[in-house]
Amino acid sequence: MTAQIQYDDVEVGTELPAASFPVTRATLVRYAGASGDFNPIHWNEKFAKEVGLPDVIAHGMFTMAEAVRVVTDWVGDPGAVVEYGVRFTKPVVVPNDDQGALIEVTAKVAAKLEDNRVRVDLTAMSAGQKILGMSRAVVTLA
Repeated sequence: MTAQIQYDDVEVGTELPAASFPVTRATLVRYAGASGDFNPIHWNEKFAKEVGLPDVIAHGMFTMAEAVRVVTDWVGDPGAVVEYGVRFTKPVVVPNDDQGALIEVTAKVAAKLEDNRVRVDLTAMSAGQKILGMSRAVVTLA
C-alpha cells in the first residue's frame, strides 16, 4: 500500500475527517487477550476502585491506537505513519453498561516537512476531557 493523499494537495490547517470510537468492557477484554496486558485495572472494577480509579479504564496503548486511526484512515496506508507519540493525560473510563465510553478524535495538518512528510496534530477526547496530550504523527504522503 502507499499513501493516497498527495503532498501538494495538503496545506497547513487541513482538517482530517473526525471519528468516534466506542469502547466497551468487551472491547477491553478482546484487547487484553490480543496484547497480553491483563492488568486488572482494565477489567476488574473492584480492583480499579481500590487503587483509586473511578472505574475500569481502557489500556493506554489501545487508546493511542484508536486515535491514530484517524490518520491511517485519511492517508490510506498505515505504513505511511513514520512517527507517532502521545502523552497520556486522562484515562478513558469504561463503565459497565450498554454504552461504555466514546473516544472522539479530530486532527489537522500542523506542518509541512521535507521529503513529502507532514506533521499531524491530534486531539482525543472522552467524556469531555482531553485524554491524550502532545499527540502527533509524522506521515509520508504520495
